[in-house]
Amino acid sequence: MTEATKAKAWIHRLLANPIDGPGIEARSLAQIDSEAPAHNFTPAQWAVVRRMIHTSADFSLIPQVKFSQNAISSARAALRKGVSIFADSNMIRSGLSLARLRTLNAGYSAESLRCHVADADVAEQAKQHHLPRSLFAVQKARPILDGGIALFGNAPVALLELNRMVMEEGIRPALVIAMPVGFVHVVESKDELMSLDIPWIALEGRRGGSTLAVAALHAIANLPDDCE
Repeated sequence: MTEATKAKAWIHRLLANPIDGPGIEARSLAQIDSEAPAHNFTPAQWAVVRRMIHTSADFSLIPQVKFSQNAISSARAALRKGVSIFADSNMIRSGLSLARLRTLNAGYSAESLRCHVADADVAEQAKQHHLPRSLFAVQKARPILDGGIALFGNAPVALLELNRMVMEEGIRPALVIAMPVGFVHVVESKDELMSLDIPWIALEGRRGGSTLAVAALHAIANLPDDCE
């Protein structure tokens, strides 16, 4: 028997000092607070950034997370109304917690979460025009985007199209979470959004992803009322 097989499995340390899931989460968030560098976020903004760090274990995100004025209060008001939520991918749609959303409006259901990227008509339009499906998915969601919430973690082209709708059609989402990841059109889509006079939360640069976008909205839903 080798020394490795003689060693006591690490899980026994946990079993000797039990801690449940919520306890682990609380300890993790406290550790993030203790290790984070100085910053100028408001308490509500920090709750969002901290949740993103918890999701990614990446403190280097801190200087790249940007908020428009009143982004969080606008989102909270919209969530209380039970507005529809557009997701640029089914990964985001699947990751959103109805239980968290229902803390602000009990009427949230699976039908409140919209993602059209896999719809047959969207796929056909993309094939005909030789353009990404995400562009036509956001066009299909046009009726819910004015006053709704939109999450982007994957598709910068979809974000570019939403930006156009804001600029040319006058739609006004209650919040846009802009965290598409990648190399083509990614930086441009975020920079353009951040120039618009609508509520947004964005992660500058090439980084992003579904988990970060979901984490940001979950953090907003979980805020106490006195932290808006």
